[in-house]
Amino acid sequence: MVKTIEWTPAGVVMIDQTRLPAEETYVTCKNYREVADAIRGMVIRGAPAIGVAAAMGVAIGVQQASAENLDAEMEEICTVLGATRPTAVNLFWAIKRMKKRYSELRASGTNVDAIRVELAAEAERVLAEDIAINQSIGRHGAALLPADAQVMTHCNAGALATGGYGTALGVIRAAVESGNSVAVFANETRPFLQGARLTVWELQQDNIPVTLLTDNMAGHLLHSGKVGAVVVGADRIAGNGDVANKIGTYSVAVLAKENGIPFYVAAPISTLDLSLASGKEIPIEERDPAEVTQLQGVPIAPPETTAMHPAFDVTPNRYVTAIITEHGVAKAPYSESLRALASTKA
Repeated sequence: MVKTIEWTPAGVVMIDQTRLPAEETYVTCKNYREVADAIRGMVIRGAPAIGVAAAMGVAIGVQQASAENLDAEMEEICTVLGATRPTAVNLFWAIKRMKKRYSELRASGTNVDAIRVELAAEAERVLAEDIAINQSIGRHGAALLPADAQVMTHCNAGALATGGYGTALGVIRAAVESGNSVAVFANETRPFLQGARLTVWELQQDNIPVTLLTDNMAGHLLHSGKVGAVVVGADRIAGNGDVANKIGTYSVAVLAKENGIPFYVAAPISTLDLSLASGKEIPIEERDPAEVTQLQGVPIAPPETTAMHPAFDVTPNRYVTAIITEHGVAKAPYSESLRALASTKA
């Protein structure tokens, strides 16, 4: 399985997801600003993976900060990393976790060298825990898939979007590992093509059957009776179960409900934002419209075309059959079931 991100003596090493599938190359971020650039530029993407990257960005930043001005530099590190992408709540969860650990160490009188070591260890724990969490999500979700399942997914919520194993693709992997014969329909996910470039590549690495669809084929396949379930990831889930995920997810959810097909969301507890009453409060990242008018730098629309690029949409909870977490499966009413799962001890 691909290694998405790793802490090394040379820096934070991550696979460059902008170059897949043509090139399997790795980027070494040698300081926190390079980590921030990698998150912003989608070298690394996917909510859990962004959280891991942010934790490692804090750790490498503190390693390089001056002992005399450490508190102020810690705040600057967290501010820069927190300004990279607004929708994925795991980014802010990871930064908050690292700040909490830093404050504990400062309050206990730990010396600066030991703080640097401990924050690196904390970032590595975030990575290790994420992989274990994804495996648990997979086990809970695999039981929901029908035998010989044909599953549709949108965007990439696999090992590439996490520390490893994946959320939505983790459910599929776990089903395969349990002996279920699973085949996948992967929507291409315009305009960044995470489904075409990343999900298909990742599933091929694991020899899991996958068929690529353009996004506008989803309704036809859902109506055909060939799809037994839809499984997607999430970047933020509001307290009422409204789900923010890659743009196009809402359309798939509506079509799934219209055709009586279960629509599952797989995400860790860290993706829950119970402070938000509904998805209307989730900030939606607006990316460069050139990503719509160009395809990997090649123009596909007339010059001076006006375009827009909301990177995410919000699926209202009424279209969500269940939300799969590492602590179990939440169903409506989500305002109760999500809070119950969030308070569950691992």
